[in-house]
Amino acid sequence: MTTFQKGSKKLLNAWAFYDWANSVYTLTIASTIFPIFYGTLKFVDDNKVHAFGYEFKNTALITFITAFTFLVVAIISPILSGVADYIGNKKVFMQFFCYLGGLGCFGLYWFSLEHIYLSLLFYFFGLIGYWGSLVFYNSYLPDIAFEEQQDKISAKGFSLGYIGSVLLLVLNLAMVMFPNVFGFDTSIPQTLRETGSELEIAEALQKAKDEASIQAMRSSFITVGLWWVLFSQYTFRVLPKGLSKSNGRVNRQVLFNGFKELKKVWDGLTHNLRLKRYLYAFFVYSMAVQTIMLVATYFGEQEINWGGESEKTLGLIVSILVIQVVAILGAFLTSRASEKFGNIPTLIVINFIWMALCFYGYFVETPIQFYITAACVGLVMGGIQALSRSTYSKFLPETKDTTSYFSFFDVSEKIGIVIGMVIYGSIDQITGSMRNSILFLFIFFLIGIVLLMRVPKQVLQTD
Repeated sequence: MTTFQKGSKKLLNAWAFYDWANSVYTLTIASTIFPIFYGTLKFVDDNKVHAFGYEFKNTALITFITAFTFLVVAIISPILSGVADYIGNKKVFMQFFCYLGGLGCFGLYWFSLEHIYLSLLFYFFGLIGYWGSLVFYNSYLPDIAFEEQQDKISAKGFSLGYIGSVLLLVLNLAMVMFPNVFGFDTSIPQTLRETGSELEIAEALQKAKDEASIQAMRSSFITVGLWWVLFSQYTFRVLPKGLSKSNGRVNRQVLFNGFKELKKVWDGLTHNLRLKRYLYAFFVYSMAVQTIMLVATYFGEQEINWGGESEKTLGLIVSILVIQVVAILGAFLTSRASEKFGNIPTLIVINFIWMALCFYGYFVETPIQFYITAACVGLVMGGIQALSRSTYSKFLPETKDTTSYFSFFDVSEKIGIVIGMVIYGSIDQITGSMRNSILFLFIFFLIGIVLLMRVPKQVLQTD
C-alpha cells in the first residue's frame, strides 16, 4: 500500500473526502428527513410519547436520547483513543464507527412507536457512529497537514460535505415530493375510483401520496447508509494507520490509557494559557452551536405555521438546503476572514451573529422568517465549525500525541452538547415550547464571546 507524505495533495483530499461521505448523515437524518418523518408518527395528544416509564413531549424525548448518546461518546472515546494511539491504528476505529453508523441508518427504515426501544437504539447507533468516527477523523488533521494548510483543508472538508450532502438531499427531496416517479405506490382501490365521490377520491389520493412519501422517507435512510459506507472507502484506502507507540499488544492498563492521556493533556494546559482559555470559550459556544444544529428542524416542524403537511415538508427541506448552500459560502468567507483578521477575532464576530440569531429565533413564526433565519445560520454554521477545528489544531504544542489532544477536544465538545441538550430538552418539556429553549442559548454565546476576548494572541507559559 502506498504511503503518502504529510502535506501531499492526495492525502489531504482523501482526508477531506470523508466529509463528503459522512455529512449526508447530519443533513438527511439529523437535520432534515428524520425530524420530518418523526413528526408524522401518531403521538399521543399530538406530541406526547410514552417511554421508559414516563410521558415525554416528543421533541424532548429525542433531545434527551441525543444527549445520552453524546454522553456515551464522551465516556468511550478516551478509552478507544488511548487504544488507537497505543497500537497505532486509529483508522480501524474510525472504520468501526463508520459502519456502526451505517447500520443505524439502515435500521431507521423500520422506526416505529410500536417498537420504540429498538427504533431509538438504531437512532443511537447512527448518532454514535457519526460522532465516534469524528474523534479519529479530526485527530488526523495535524498528522496529514502542515499548520499553514490546516485552515484551508478543514474548510475544504466542510465544503465537500455540504456539496455531497445537498446532492443526496435533492434526490431524497424528489423521492418524498414525487414518490410515484420513484416506484412508490400511490394508487387507490379501483372500486373507490368507480363509486366514490370526487371529494372521497381526492382525499384517498392525498392519503396514498402521504403514505408513499413516508415510505420514501424511510428509504432515504437506506440511501444515507449506503452513501456513507461506500464513499468512505476512498478515505480508508489512502489514510495511514497512525503512529504506533507500542508492539501492538493491548492489556487492561492500555484500556484506561486514554484517560491518562487526557489527564496529561489537562496538566499540559496549565502551562499553555492560550490553548486553555480557547478551550474554555470553545466549550461554551460549541454547546449552543451544536444544540441548535441538532434541534433546528424539530423547532421548524413544531413552531412555524406552514399551513399544511405538504407545505411543511417542502418548507423544511428547502430551509435546510438554503443552510447547506449558504454554508459553502460561509466556510469560504470565514477562511478568508481568518487569514486577514486572525482566527480569534473572526470567531468573536461569528459568535455575535449566533447570539443575534437566538434572539431573533424566539420571534420567528412565518415560513419567510424561518428562511431568513436559515440563511443566516448557514452563513455562520460551517465557518464556526471549520475555524474552531483548525484553531485548536494551530494552538497545539509540538507533539505526536495528536489523537489524545483531539480526544480531549472532542470530549469537551460532547460534554458541552450533553449539557446544552439537557438544558434545551428540560426547558422544552417544562414550558412546552422550544422558543424558550432557543432564547436561553443566547447566554452561552455571550459567555463565549467574553472568554474568546481573553485568549492571548501569543503562547503564554504559566507556572
